[in-house]
Amino acid sequence: MAKVAFSGHGLDRADHTRADPARLAELRASPQALALGLDGLSPVLGADNALTWMPLGDLPGDTELVFLGLKEGVPLFAPVPDSGDNRPAYLQRPAWKEISLLPAQDLAIYGGARSLMDWHARHRFCARCGEPTRIAKGGWQRDCPACGAQHFPRTDPVTIMLVEHDGALLLGRGLNFPERRYSALAGFVEPGESIEEAVAREVWEEAGVRVSGVSYIASQPWPFPSQLMLGCHSLAQGRELNVDKTELADADWFTRAEVEAAMSGTADEETLRFLPPPETAIAHFMLKWWLARQD
Repeated sequence: MAKVAFSGHGLDRADHTRADPARLAELRASPQALALGLDGLSPVLGADNALTWMPLGDLPGDTELVFLGLKEGVPLFAPVPDSGDNRPAYLQRPAWKEISLLPAQDLAIYGGARSLMDWHARHRFCARCGEPTRIAKGGWQRDCPACGAQHFPRTDPVTIMLVEHDGALLLGRGLNFPERRYSALAGFVEPGESIEEAVAREVWEEAGVRVSGVSYIASQPWPFPSQLMLGCHSLAQGRELNVDKTELADADWFTRAEVEAAMSGTADEETLRFLPPPETAIAHFMLKWWLARQD
C-alpha cells in the first residue's frame, strides 16, 4: 500500500548539525541554501504543483529560520512567520486547496515544516518566566536567556481507531464534518495512559462501546497544528451504541459492502450510505488497510 500522507519526507535531518553553530552558519551562508516559499503558513506552489524554493539570501537577515535538513546535499530552511495558527484542519479550508495538490514527498516536507513554523510563531515567550525566547539548535529548540529554560517543539499523540464487530466497522461523524462524511473515531492520549487504554476509553466515551484486542496499524504526522495520529484496530464486544452528542454528530455500524462502495471512488455519491474521509487523512489509509485485510 501507499505511504500515509504527510510521511516520507526523504530528507537527511542532520541532527548533529543542529547542535553545531559553526556548521549551521556555513549552511546558511552557502549559495546553495534554499528557503521554502510560503504565504503565511500556506505553501506557494510552482510548476507541477510542487513546493517553491528561493535563495536563502533573498530573505531579510533577521528572519528566524528552521533548518529542515539536507536534500541531496542542499540545505533547506523554512522562515518562521509573524503569527501561527493552531486551529484544527477543518477551519483552514483555504490552505487545503494548495495542500491537496502537492506531490507526496513535498507534502511530507511541508507538513513537518508547518508544524515547526507554527510552534515557533506561537512560542516566542518563555512558559516559565514570560521573557522573550530565541531560536536554538537550528529551529528544533527555543532557549530563554533570562531564566535558562529550554523549550522543544510539541507533538500531541492522538489515537484513531477502527472498531470492528462481526465484519462491520463503527465510524463516526464529527460535529464539524460535512453531511454524510464519516471517519474513524479518534481522541488525544491523556497523561499516564497507554495507547491501548486511550483507544478503549475514547470508544467508550464517544460511542458507549467496550473494545479489546487493540493492535497497531500505522501512524501519521498531522500538522494542524502538530499531532501524531496513532492508527489502531480494535474489536467491539457488542453493537449497542450510546453516542456522546457533545463529541459526535452521529456514529453507526457499516458493513464491508458499504465501506467498499464508499472507498471505490466510482460509485454515485447519492447512492452511498456514507462519504469516506479524504485521502490525506490516515483514516482513509486505515479503511483501505481493513478492506485489503479482509480479502
